[in-house]
Amino acid sequence: LEAGAVAEAQACRRELGLVFHTAAAASLSGLPDPEVLERAADEGCILVPHHLQTMPRHFSAFLTTHQSAGLLVPQSLPIAAVLDDLLLIWSTMEAEEWINLMWYLPL
Repeated sequence: LEAGAVAEAQACRRELGLVFHTAAAASLSGLPDPEVLERAADEGCILVPHHLQTMPRHFSAFLTTHQSAGLLVPQSLPIAAVLDDLLLIWSTMEAEEWINLMWYLPL
């Protein structure tokens, strides 16, 4: 299994209420950042991208005309550490608190 698929399985196993999809599973692989942001916003999903060079800039531009469920930017962390932060966020915050926010991981 690819690392993203392993993370998806681990996240869902550790927290049954969490819905977590890799880019491939969500049919987002290869799409331009603005389109990924649009689709995540339409579905009310917080986005955890790999495009660290471009996604924060596109996210800022996206917010000028749209609302987003939020963006988390992992900073060269192992998948297990990102997963731990996601589960901490999931268990301590409400979805409404993330609207239009961008946070960098680790927390």
